[in-house]
Amino acid sequence: MHSRSHLGYAGRLLNMEQRWKEFFADPSQWWDNRFTKKSSKHPDFKHKSTLESLWVDGWLNPSWVNERMVSMALGHIQFGDGLNSRARDCFCNGDKVSRLCQEGRLKEALHMVELMVQQTTTTPIGAYLCLLKGCSKRKALAEGKQVHALIAQSVLDSNIFLANTLVHMYSKCGSVLDAHKVFSNMPQRNVYSWTAIISAYADSGQGEEAINLFQQMQRTGLAPDKVVFVVVLKACASLTALEQGKQLHSDIIKRGFQSDVIVGSSLVDMYAKCGCTDDARELFNNMSERNVVSWNAMIAGYAQNGLGKEALALYEQMKQEGVQPNNVTFVCVLSACAHSRLVDEGRCVFDSMRKYHGVTPDVVSWSAMIAVYAQNGLGKEALALYEQMKKEGVQPNNVIFTCVLSACAHSRLVDEGRYVFDSMRKDHGVTPDVVSWSAMIAGYAQNGLGKEALALYEQMKQEGVQPNKVTFTCVLSACASLAALEQGKQLHSDIIKRGFQSDVIVGSTLVDMYAKCGCTDDARELFNNMSERDVVSWNAMIAGYAQNGLGKEALALYKQMKQEGVQPNKVTFTCVLSACASLAVLEQGKQLHSDIIKRGLQSDVIVGSTLVDMYAKCGCTEDSRELFNNMSERNVFSWNAMIVGYAQNGLGKEALALYEQMKQEGVQPDNVTFTCVLSACAHSRLVDEGRYVFDSMCKDHDVTPTKEHYACMVDLLARAGCWADAELFINKMPIQPDSVVWMTLLGAARNHGHVEIGRRAFDLVVKLEPKNAAPYVLLSNIHAAAGRKDELEKIRNEMKDADVKKNPGCSWIEVDNQVHAFVVGDATHPQSKEILAELDRLAGLMKEAGYIPGLSFVLDDVEDEEKEKALCKHSEKLAIAFGLISTPPGTTIRIKKNLRVCGDCHNATKIISKIVRREIIVRDADRSHHSKDDFCSCRDYW
Repeated sequence: MHSRSHLGYAGRLLNMEQRWKEFFADPSQWWDNRFTKKSSKHPDFKHKSTLESLWVDGWLNPSWVNERMVSMALGHIQFGDGLNSRARDCFCNGDKVSRLCQEGRLKEALHMVELMVQQTTTTPIGAYLCLLKGCSKRKALAEGKQVHALIAQSVLDSNIFLANTLVHMYSKCGSVLDAHKVFSNMPQRNVYSWTAIISAYADSGQGEEAINLFQQMQRTGLAPDKVVFVVVLKACASLTALEQGKQLHSDIIKRGFQSDVIVGSSLVDMYAKCGCTDDARELFNNMSERNVVSWNAMIAGYAQNGLGKEALALYEQMKQEGVQPNNVTFVCVLSACAHSRLVDEGRCVFDSMRKYHGVTPDVVSWSAMIAVYAQNGLGKEALALYEQMKKEGVQPNNVIFTCVLSACAHSRLVDEGRYVFDSMRKDHGVTPDVVSWSAMIAGYAQNGLGKEALALYEQMKQEGVQPNKVTFTCVLSACASLAALEQGKQLHSDIIKRGFQSDVIVGSTLVDMYAKCGCTDDARELFNNMSERDVVSWNAMIAGYAQNGLGKEALALYKQMKQEGVQPNKVTFTCVLSACASLAVLEQGKQLHSDIIKRGLQSDVIVGSTLVDMYAKCGCTEDSRELFNNMSERNVFSWNAMIVGYAQNGLGKEALALYEQMKQEGVQPDNVTFTCVLSACAHSRLVDEGRYVFDSMCKDHDVTPTKEHYACMVDLLARAGCWADAELFINKMPIQPDSVVWMTLLGAARNHGHVEIGRRAFDLVVKLEPKNAAPYVLLSNIHAAAGRKDELEKIRNEMKDADVKKNPGCSWIEVDNQVHAFVVGDATHPQSKEILAELDRLAGLMKEAGYIPGLSFVLDDVEDEEKEKALCKHSEKLAIAFGLISTPPGTTIRIKKNLRVCGDCHNATKIISKIVRREIIVRDADRSHHSKDDFCSCRDYW
């Protein structure tokens, strides 16, 4: 029975007498409103025609009403008779049980009911109902099962009213299986029975099962009421099951329920959550009656679909029409501000809650405003709001902590996030749930602290918290960042055990993890076997190919994606543009640029920056700079893309000038910026400028040099022949030199023919990377240039003993939107004969122009004639020859090579460019070489 302390008003009591008489005269004319009650302000029964209200109270109703309600519940209504004394005593004790349940003292209430059962012959059905509702409210599953056991011992086990309440109790306590058992054992079911079980599945996130049960109900011939439609619409909304939702809409119209404000609001919610905001708004506009729930549904729909401005406009209209917003309204509006980056608007709405509307923010409202800051990278503001909330006496919950942890993660405030996480238990007595654990793990993973993320995941498991899908995606991301393949495989095994592999997000993250660990074949096998693939899955695989230097495969997969009708998004374009950049395939990059413009994505800062990078890596620095200048928004990534574009194309002074402009415009350079600028200085012999930039990192910009910056400085000094300075710099480095530093020194020694330094650097590299073939090749070049055949033979033997194999040179060229690949000595191309004929033709012209073959670049111990033939078949020469016979005269030829271009090919390319009067751009693993008229943009300083 429901307690109402506000029923003492004389007018209401006078009306109640007549309504109760009407109720008992024909109970079928009254609609049981209990399943839709939101608070004690709503009646238990409403008349189907007049909508008159009735409340069921254990002590405020007239005695004759209470007696008949008990008789009705027992299933033997006797309208003319009163109840015997035992029944009256039972009813009074039921009143006490009701009070105990309301106070949350369920164990005492249960004990009292057990005594009632022992001491009287009258079954305390009212007490059972109170207990079950108390268990529902407190989510007390154990006590609920004890009540069920008592009911099962009585003749009421088959009572439909009690059975419905049992189903409802199990549902609210989270035990859908028990709810279904009760439902299955019911000898008869009414519409409330079906409503209860459908609600159980819908509330537990099992929308498909809820819809299936609704269809079963219809097959029984039982007519659904408004409440059932509301529940099933909720299930459709959760599944974004638009077609089922439309069918429900049709049924609702046929039954005349569309004018009901609750049903109408649920329809608005369903269409909005299915992404049909226009349909939702049309429904909303045509509603004959709208309440605050209707407005909230439409505002929430706009928020969920990223239409923040529309949500705010509707909120303003709502106020103008005199509808008072509530806490839910403010949560919806704040959510809209969060999703649409409307931070200032969110602040204004949050401030106006108390000031103009008298609404005190509850914990949900606080979490919504914290989310506004969190989703916009304003971690410090989110933390300040969290502290303000605590000062105002609002007790934080797991949702608040999750929002704060997310804010810290997005703003790189990981130490602050960990403090908040640890304070949950220590200061607030809140046990972190799996969502909070996942948020903290994500914070570590997103900020490059993969080891800490994995350690926290292990701690979470030790504390008995079971990971969910989100947890696995976060930990897999940590494994990906660390290239921790073995741990990733163990996670994969756990995911299979828990049945999460079929989840599209988890599957996509697995693909990403394997790809980032270098296992592209495993990633592709997983991708191919996914039962469902969305754009994120395709992006993960395309990015995996691009990141592993498999640009050709990335482009092929993008083509397949389009053929299967999957629409690319911003991430897709950035991944595919990266693949185009890696292969220097300008024409396909231009086609992507055209697609980006058609989709209106060019103004996106990430897409625009990636376009700048693509054009620069294809050697089109002027096009790249024009794009950069015309960007409506630029961030540090945009500036870095343009600076590195200049650096890779030998335009060091331009890179430095852009760096200065960047600072003047107030953009703070980051780690990558300094790597780009120092690399530009190193490739352009700007030694003093490079020293100045390096010194200014800590002094002026508070950026701590990383191993990449130290390697750039070693390259700057050694490449310029400043050996003493380079070695002194290495000795003073605060971090241990890694293989990159020693390889840089070895490369510079190769350029200068410095045997002693080369050998010393070689020994240090091999200790760190014993299976790397590159140092053997570089040292061989040094000895070959010095004519030391004995040393060459020794290095060959060392390679054999170490089982080190040299990666073959490979070059790519794009012709007619098709990528052609060549390896050294390649004779597999369909036009091999024509290619070799072109090389023979060029060989004579090149010698006439002064070309002398660089025989020292052939390390095999063969005759000079054989060495010259081998040089002729280097991969970039084959690609150049193919380009010459396949493209019109005057066309620029663009080649991409996987290794550093050798000295002979570099000289040959310059001479060929002069002979054929074409620009030839070769981008190797280190930089781009623009050859024209026997001149290279690197000025032979490479």
